Order: sequence, then C-alpha cells, then structure tokens
Amino acid sequence: MKRMEFELSEGEKAVQSMAREFAENEVLPRAAEIDRKGKFPLDIAKRMAELKLFGLPFPEKYGGSNASLLSYVVMVEELSRASASIGCLSAVGLISIFPILYAGSEEQKEKYLGPLCEGSRLGAFALTEPTAGSDPLSIETIAVRDGDEYVLNGRKAYITNTAVADVYVVFAYTDKSKKSAGMSAFIVEKGAKGFSFANIEDLLGMRGCIVGDLVFKDCQVPAENRLGSEGDGLKIALATLDRDRIAMGCVGVGIAQACLEASRKYAQERKQFSQPIANFQAVQFMLADMAMEIEAARLLTYKAAYRADKGDKFTKEAAMAKLYASEVAQRAATSAVQIHGGYGCTKKCPVERYFRDAKVLSIVVGTSEIQRMIIAREELK
Repeated sequence: MKRMEFELSEGEKAVQSMAREFAENEVLPRAAEIDRKGKFPLDIAKRMAELKLFGLPFPEKYGGSNASLLSYVVMVEELSRASASIGCLSAVGLISIFPILYAGSEEQKEKYLGPLCEGSRLGAFALTEPTAGSDPLSIETIAVRDGDEYVLNGRKAYITNTAVADVYVVFAYTDKSKKSAGMSAFIVEKGAKGFSFANIEDLLGMRGCIVGDLVFKDCQVPAENRLGSEGDGLKIALATLDRDRIAMGCVGVGIAQACLEASRKYAQERKQFSQPIANFQAVQFMLADMAMEIEAARLLTYKAAYRADKGDKFTKEAAMAKLYASEVAQRAATSAVQIHGGYGCTKKCPVERYFRDAKVLSIVVGTSEIQRMIIAREELK
C-alpha cells in the first residue's frame, strides 16, 4: 500500500517560512490600516513583487519560480493569516496569469507573463457581470470581429483589481447562439480605447481589495489578443476557477488560524471569576472545535493543490476545499468574537475584521451553494 505523505517538502517549507516572516513583519502591522482605509496597498504589492510571490507557481521561462501549486497555497495561507486582503491579492495574481499560460500563444506568453509574474504589471480576471454571477453563461458582454480587431461591448461587475490592474482577462460572447461553445477570452490592456472603470465598491470585508466595474463601449481589442480559439472561453474560465478555489480555500484557513491564535491568547489573559476564561469548558470546547476544523480545512486545501500538481482531475477537491474552508472561517470567526465578548465587537479588536472577511469569503469565487452543486455533480457522474 502506498504511504500517504503529510509533510511539506523542504522547498515548500522554505516558501512557508519566507511568507510567514514577510506576513508577520510587514503585513500584520499594516492589516488594520489597510482594512480601515479600504485603499489598494501599493507598497505591499511592490514588496510582494520583490519577493517574487506573484510568479511563484509559474515556469521560470516566463519569469516565475517554477514552484508547486502547494507552495503557492502555503504562501497564501500565511499572508491571509495576517490580512485576508493581501491573501486575496496574491490569489488574483494566480487567476490573471494562469489563463495566459493555459491558453495563450507563445507570443502572448512572452509579452505578458514576464511582467505579470515579476509583479511589474498587475492583472485581473473579468467574468462576473451585473446579471451573471453564479451562472457564467448569462453574461451579456459581446465581442464582434471587425477585421484585425474585436469590438467589445458590455459591463463586468465585482472585479478585483479594477483600475489597479494593467492587464485584464475578459470573457465575452463571440457567438451567443452557441451558448457555452460561443464564449471567448481576451487580453485587454488598461488604456484601451473604449475601456473604462466605474462603481468602486465599499466592501464589508477584504477591504484592501479594490473591487468595481469594467465598462466596454466599442472597445477595440486586437484579434491577436484573443486567448485560444473562439469558443474556448468557458473552458479557460473553469480551469482557472478550479485553481482559484484552492487559493481561496487557503485564505479561509489563514483567517481561521488567525481567529484561533487571537482567541487562545485572549482566553489565557482575560480573567473572570478570579481565573482565566481559558479554564472554562465552554471556551475550551470552542477552541477545540476551531483547532480540529482548521486542520481538516488545511488538509483539504493541501490535497486539492497536491492533485493539481500531479496533473489529476481536482474540480471536486477544489470545490470541497473552498466550501469547507470558508465555512470553517465563518465558524471560527463567530467563536472568536464570542470568546472576546464585548471587546470582540469593537473595531479595536482584530477578530471583528476576521468576522467580516470570512463572510465575504463565503461569496467570492462561487458561493457555498454553488460549491455544493459542483461537488454533487461530480459525485453523480
């Protein structure tokens, strides 16, 4: 019988150690400020670029570090433990780079992957629309071929890195009558004629993420910027989202771990009835449940990344990881607020931020209900 491995490799441990040091020394001291201001943390993004975090799981040939996806999700977990906004920022790097690696021509890869992996240019992934969230086939953005160009018309909504990114992977119908076979993907650069931004949102949580609308009004995109063939769009989107769900699962693990650490410390320091509240069984049971569920969520996300690295199918595992980790994060945050009592309900207490971040996580990259649908569909095949 093949022995199951639960240990990270030496390379993965090195990434974990580097990410933890960066998170604790440079991200954590800024986390509350990033949340309070709700502005893009450009200086943190620049440091992430210097540390080569954006290109971690991509080939060295294109400016990456050729590390495993598991190394990447370990990094995301450490960043999210300090700030879910920064963990999410690293995840956006993944989903803006992967589609070009997956479906791009060699010319597209050479032009875009280096700057994106190096972090000198930032990317965004634009699928969601005002009328198309859980159902991507209901998008209304249209791309019409006109000689050597496509003309895009439509609007995207809730796109992370709106106005901040330099390169956008945008999905539009080139033939709506073909439904899923009629969606295509395009690389659209900031500054393209007919491309503008609107409605920067004031978010509940993950407030360092800049989220808003992309507006395309007779936007001219060179035909050479189409990713893959016409009709490849949905395939590209789904392959990308599978990986993003693993990443966001590790955002959940990071949030939950932060909840546990804050609650453990507070329970040992806070005294009531002449003793630390950690002595009370009610508090101990909450801490025990948090620790147990975090470990399970971590193993689910690591397993999904491991399967992706092996080249196995991992759609179900990715959905499980995202679903379970986001729900564990919500339960951990609720318990953390409860343990902290009145203090936990104030802006001075970090668990109040974790509570809001965890709720947002249950919505992004597919709601919990959508993840359950994916898991059931895979089980019923």
